[in-house]
Formats: sequence, structure tokens, C-alpha cells
Amino acid sequence: MANSPQARKRARQAETRRQHNAAMRSMVRTYLKKVNAAIASGDQGAAQEAFQKATSVLDKATRKGKFHPNKAARHKSRLNAKIKAMAA
Repeated sequence: MANSPQARKRARQAETRRQHNAAMRSMVRTYLKKVNAAIASGDQGAAQEAFQKATSVLDKATRKGKFHPNKAARHKSRLNAKIKAMAA
């Protein structure tokens, strides 16, 4: 356990940040699952709409440093490819 006042404060801040990061990560995963579900259902319009929302959430999380930019780009690229493949 932290003994000094600044160590106690850092422990509190770390816990708050951990919870916020976990919530952000969970939200991104939820939106990615929604896109995959729309793709699985075969509805391209719904998939495109879900993809736009997921892209927004993923970009926001990336700007805040929760995800590496390459990871976000990889997710977006793969999802977009799946959506485009539906049209063909």
C-alpha cells in the first residue's frame, strides 16, 4: 500500500485511468462486434452505418492513446474490405 500522500494520490489516479481505459476498450470492442454482426446478417446498409460509428469510436480511442494507430487502421481496413465484398 502507498504510504506517502503523493503515492496515495497516484494510486487513486491510476485506478481512475484504468477504469476509464477499460471502458473505452470495451466500447470499441462492442462497436466492432456490431459491425461484424451486421456483416454476418448480410445487410450492407446496416453494416456501412455501423462501420461509420465504429470508425468514429475507434479513431477517438486512438487519439486518446488507448490503441496504436496501426491497430485502428488494420481494424478499419479489414472491416471495410468485408463490407465491400458484400456488394460483389
